[in-house]
Amino acid sequence: MNRIDAKWKALREAGRKGFVAFLTAGDPDIKQSEADIRLALDNGVDILELGVPFSDPTADGPVIQAASLRALESGMNLEQVLDLVRRIRQDYDQPIVLFGYVNLFFRYGYERLARDAAAAGVDGILVVDLPYEERGEIAAALAAHGLHRIALAAPTTSKERLGMILSDAAGFVYYIMVTGVTGARQSVREDLQERLAVLHAVTDLPIAVGFGVTNGEQAAAVAASADAVVVGSALITAARAGRLGDLVQDIRGSIDRAVS
Repeated sequence: MNRIDAKWKALREAGRKGFVAFLTAGDPDIKQSEADIRLALDNGVDILELGVPFSDPTADGPVIQAASLRALESGMNLEQVLDLVRRIRQDYDQPIVLFGYVNLFFRYGYERLARDAAAAGVDGILVVDLPYEERGEIAAALAAHGLHRIALAAPTTSKERLGMILSDAAGFVYYIMVTGVTGARQSVREDLQERLAVLHAVTDLPIAVGFGVTNGEQAAAVAASADAVVVGSALITAARAGRLGDLVQDIRGSIDRAVS
């Protein structure tokens, strides 16, 4: 069983909601990045989304853009990201999803990517800017190596298109709570429960909600409706300030209290 599926099964059986953490691989350098990842996993993260640094991360806000730039300046590339996963996998069994842009994966080669990622211990891949209609080649390569293709859904996506996009997705759905780029927001959408009901009508996959969750209070509000909460920019900011462990613990505790 793919580790992502096993994790959702364990969470359901325990009556818990998931915590998905996004961190950029290699930010600010390889050594500190690995330490931050281990710290996050040690303090309650269920699934790690590991951002592959890219020079033009168009879906990301200033915090993650800056993290990508720092990682690239430290020499991080896709091969080193996979080496990092390999080291992490020696000590942790939480699922790892590579989060990246199609240009990087295309240049590396889809078949090679799927093969090498699976061997390193990756469980799924989320391609931020790949249109559904162009998924065929990479989807086939991932499936052949037991990796899940994680799908994105947005508030602007129609119910009909959601059904199409999610028809052959796997692992979970990453629901973008707000339009625009990643980054902190002041509040959680009031209509989140209604929008997630539309998603649940077209897929049985767990739904992880992100884009804008900044603190434990917001994470708890999202967890009341979603299967998991995704936090990224706030974790990167906290890591820079030496507060990553505290924020992860706060979010983990808030999610658990929201559903207890």
